[in-house]
Amino acid sequence: MPLMVPMTDSVRAVGESTTSFTQLTSFTTWEYQLLLYTFIVTTFALLAGWVYSLATREELSKRWRPAAVASTLICLVAFLSYVAITLELIFGYRHQGDLWVPKPETVITQLRYIDWTVTVPLLMVEFLAVSTIAVGRSVWLRFGAMASAFLMILTGFFGVIAVGSGSAGTAELLIWGAISTVFFIPLYVIFLGALRSTRPTVSAATYTSLRNAAILLLSVFGVYPIVYLIPLWAGAGNRGWALTVQLAFSAADVTAKVGFGALVHKVAKLRTAEDAATQSGSMPDTFPGQVFLAGNLLSMPAADGVTDTAAELAGATRASAPTAAGRTANGEHRSAQM
Repeated sequence: MPLMVPMTDSVRAVGESTTSFTQLTSFTTWEYQLLLYTFIVTTFALLAGWVYSLATREELSKRWRPAAVASTLICLVAFLSYVAITLELIFGYRHQGDLWVPKPETVITQLRYIDWTVTVPLLMVEFLAVSTIAVGRSVWLRFGAMASAFLMILTGFFGVIAVGSGSAGTAELLIWGAISTVFFIPLYVIFLGALRSTRPTVSAATYTSLRNAAILLLSVFGVYPIVYLIPLWAGAGNRGWALTVQLAFSAADVTAKVGFGALVHKVAKLRTAEDAATQSGSMPDTFPGQVFLAGNLLSMPAADGVTDTAAELAGATRASAPTAAGRTANGEHRSAQM
C-alpha cells in the first residue's frame, strides 16, 4: 500500500507546478447510485466479517485466538468507517441539474486514511499471530511490522494534507509516495521471514493456507499505488476515473479485511487441531471440542487424554467423524461446530 496520496480529485498535468485536490468529483445519477450501492454492500460485508469473527473465535485455542481478536477489531473499525463514508456520500452531495455535486466540506479520502491508520497495523498483528516466531523476536517483530504499517499510512496522509492545501507540486507528491514506500518494503521482508520460520513447524495444508493469506494481502496492497499513480498521467478530473478509484478501494478493503481474515481463521483452526494432537489433551480448557473445517471434522483429543494421530488432525480434507480407534471406551469428544 505504498504511495498513499489521494487521486480522486482534480489533478493538473504532470508538468505543471501545483496540484489541486480541493474539490471532489461530481457524478451523474447512475454513477452516484452505483457508488452508493458499492458503499452499502461494502458496509454490510464488513459487518458480516465482524459478526463471523466474533462468533467463531471460541473455535480456536487460546494460543491462536489473538488472530481472531485482531480480525474482529479490523472488521469493526472498517465497518464504522464505511458507515461514515456512506453517510458522507448521502449528506455530502446535492443534486444539481444532471449531476450530484459534492459540498465543500465533504470528506471521503480522509475517512479512508483514518480507517487504514488503525486497520493496516492490525492486519500485521493478525498474520503474525498465526505464524511461528521465536519468543525472543516476537515482540520486536510485531512492533516493527505495526510501526512500518502505521508510518506507511501516516506519511501518505501527510501527502493528503500537503496536496489538499493546494501547495503541493508533482515533485512533492512523488516524494511523499517514496517515503511511504520506504515503510512498505519492510512488510514484505517480515511476511517472507514469518513464512520461512513457520513452514517447518506446521503441516503442508496449514502452510499452504498461510502462504495464500500472505499472497492475498500483499497483492491487495499493490492495488493502492496503482490506483494512485495512474491519475498522474491519465488525469483524475474525469468522473469515470474517480468512480473507478472508489470502487477499487471498496473491493480492496473487503478483500484485505474479510477475505484475508477468513484465510487466517482457517490457519488458526488447523493449528488448533495440530496442537491438540501433540499435547495429548493436557490443557483441556485451552482447546474447543471438535473443529469443523469446510464440513470436515478435524479430530480433537479425547477427554481422558487419548488422541488421534497428528496426521489425522492435520489433514484439512479428512472427512466425516473420528475413528473408533481414536477414542477410549469412556472418552467422548466435545462438539463445537463452525
